[in-house]
Amino acid sequence: MAQSQTLVQATVGAQSVLGKAMIVAAGSVLIALGAQISVPMLPVPMTLQTLAVVLVGLTAGSRLGAGAVLAYLAEGAMGLPVFAGGGAGFAWLMGPTAGFLFGFVALAFAAGLLAERGVARGFIGTFIGVAVISALLYVPGVLWLTAITPLSFGGAAQAGMVPFLLGDVVKAAVAALIVTGAWTALKSRRG
Repeated sequence: MAQSQTLVQATVGAQSVLGKAMIVAAGSVLIALGAQISVPMLPVPMTLQTLAVVLVGLTAGSRLGAGAVLAYLAEGAMGLPVFAGGGAGFAWLMGPTAGFLFGFVALAFAAGLLAERGVARGFIGTFIGVAVISALLYVPGVLWLTAITPLSFGGAAQAGMVPFLLGDVVKAAVAALIVTGAWTALKSRRG
């Protein structure tokens, strides 16, 4: 399938190394902000972080989206309060949510691939694509939760997946609305 432009490419064109670094930095800030909008739940809080990760990937592309997540993880490991609830430190990358945090790299990359392959242009394609890749985030998340807590696989799925499924459907719809709306606005602006 032909390579398509991402929203960032369509909006600002080709980027220099500095431009790409700024996109990665802005993406990591968006993810950090999404993490702060949180409903405390144990062992995994409900946040807008997943939506932010998907939006960064859909708009910036696979490599820059994954780079933004890696920058976000590095910022948190260095002690910046970017994780849910203002959490910070390397311990977060070994705690109950680590499977989800590292899974965000693949999530952003996959969202970027949806955009680069032209799947994330219409509402339906974007919604379905985001719903599928968001569901795949539970693989590392639940497996890691099972590995480091006394929860069985079923218990980890009940604690770390089931309460979030409806929210993921809503986030997929929101992401699809934002991305398709942005493409529509860009097309109408260009005439």
